[in-house]
This record gives sequence, structure tokens and C-alpha cells, in this order.
Amino acid sequence: MRYHTLLTTAFTPAANPVNAAAMKQYLRDQFEFLGIKTPERRNIIKALKAAHGLPDFAEMPALIRVLWEKPEREYQYAAIDLMQYFHKQWTPADIHVLEYMITHKSWWDSVDGVIAFVAGPWLKKFQGTDAAITNRWCNSDNMWLQRAALTFQNGYKQHTNEALLYQYILQHAHVKEFFIQKAIGWALREYSKTNPEGVKAFVNRHPLAPLSKREALKRID
Repeated sequence: MRYHTLLTTAFTPAANPVNAAAMKQYLRDQFEFLGIKTPERRNIIKALKAAHGLPDFAEMPALIRVLWEKPEREYQYAAIDLMQYFHKQWTPADIHVLEYMITHKSWWDSVDGVIAFVAGPWLKKFQGTDAAITNRWCNSDNMWLQRAALTFQNGYKQHTNEALLYQYILQHAHVKEFFIQKAIGWALREYSKTNPEGVKAFVNRHPLAPLSKREALKRID
């Protein structure tokens, strides 16, 4: 696959063992790293785009799977970076690709990146079918899909579906999992930038985990 080769050829000489050790430790030694930090990685991809263009969009599902199978985490980040470039070409069928990215090699770094840069904008683009998808995520047994349902509206601001946000939060308010409690607080904190009084009233009215409350009220307090 041509673009896989281009990425590998560009990333390999940019490897930094010192950075790699620190990045691996930051993610609790779960993934290998080349040691390429985000600004440098994005600059490399921009240079590849300028020199070689982008891969054909039809190739992206296969390319994403190839990059997801590589041990170094930068390749998963690169897949997210590349998918953003195709926002005008996204179709409803791409939901299967996004769900693959969320549910494989899952940790907060990749999941939150997919949600923020791909899944959130994708769901906004295809409003009307979004609730059916996020309802399925919310009711899934997969914690990372649940986190995606809670946080996909981060950044929607005045376009946030408040009722849906609160519904998903209340559905998971009893969950003791750290990443879910943190997601609840994060989603409320983001929405508090738009509706601080509404968020404060919601937090005061419902029993949330201390972590969720603390995160939710950070900007308000």
C-alpha cells in the first residue's frame, strides 16, 4: 500500500528514543512509540500531502486497518490525522470505520482523538441519524463506545442536544469506571462554556460521582 510505505519512510528517520520512552510511560507502557510528537507528526503528514497528495478515499478503510495494526502509536494518530482531510467526502457508510477506530487498540488517547477530530464532526454532518448511532453506543457493553456517546458533542456549543447529553449522563451516572466518570465531567465542563447555569443546575439536581461533579464545575467555580 503506497501511502503506508510513504508514512513508514517518513516516520522512521524522525524517531526519537528519548521521547518514545517518555510517551510510552505516559500511556502506562501499553503501546510502543517512535517518539514523534504531535506537531512534528502533523508537519510530516502535511509535507507528504504537499509532495504526494492524499490517498484515494476509497483506500482509507484498508489503510486505517493497516496503520491500526502497527505497534507504534504514531501510526494510529496518523490515521486520525488523514481521515480529517476527507471530511467533505465522508459518507454514512463510514460509521463502520469510525467504530473500528474506537473499539480497537482502545485507550483514552486514540478514542478521544477519533471522537474530537472525526466521529464528532461526522455525527454533526449527518445529523438525523446521529441519535440512533449514539443510542447504540450508549447501550453498548463497550466502555469506549459509551465514552464516545458521552463526549461526541464536546465542542458543539450552542448546537448541543442538551436533552440527549443529559440522558446519556444519567444513564451512566452510577458507573464506577474512571473513564466514564471522567467523560461525564468533561462533557458537562465543555457544555458549561455555553450554558453554565444549566450545567450547575443539572449537577445540583442529580447524584453524580465526585469526580464527575468536580470536573463539571471546574470552569463555573
